[in-house]
Amino acid sequence: TIVKDEIFGMVMTILPFSTEDEVLHRANNTDFGLAAGVFTRDIQRGHRMVQQLQAGVTWINNYNLAPVSLPWGGYKQSGIGRENGVGGVESWTQLKSVYVEMGNVECDYPK
Repeated sequence: TIVKDEIFGMVMTILPFSTEDEVLHRANNTDFGLAAGVFTRDIQRGHRMVQQLQAGVTWINNYNLAPVSLPWGGYKQSGIGRENGVGGVESWTQLKSVYVEMGNVECDYPK
């Protein structure tokens, strides 16, 4: 249950594993995906793992650092949109392009 529910508090689980695929299946087999951390001596393995984790915020060899410029938000049922950083601003805006011609308008159509 502890690895299937989204709990908030000072909790860390350390589970033995044999393969990366086993870890990824276990980590992604939940309805939630707010954050995840990978601790490893192999930095390439760390990047490979966080790339496949279904979590909105991930860390390698650290956990729960959240600078205000870092977009924060989850995957799946762990929140909607992003907070903080440019990603947070973009989640509250809608992009629109507007082109305004201030000179003579060329028109290929007959009048």
